[in-house]
Amino acid sequence: MSHLHLSFYAAFTLSSLGLAFHRTHLISALLCLESMMLSMYVALAMWPIQMQAPSSTILPILMLTFSACEAGAGLALLVASTRTHGSDHLHNFNLLQC
Repeated sequence: MSHLHLSFYAAFTLSSLGLAFHRTHLISALLCLESMMLSMYVALAMWPIQMQAPSSTILPILMLTFSACEAGAGLALLVASTRTHGSDHLHNFNLLQC
């Protein structure tokens, strides 16, 4: 396994561990999701170079577009939840209440 692959796997694994264990604030969960998407973007962008493909693919740009949409939706949820609940602590949210 090359150092490049190891760094991608480590970044994705650390992001998923951060998402699993440090779930106190909504902003930290959103940052972990964004770092997971960023590591996947870098891996997809380097994949044609590793395979020595003559042309690049459109897949990393599509994933980056969806990641930007996800970030915008996440920040909108963060603002809305902070306005209604007063903070972004995840233990304050009760999904069973309206």
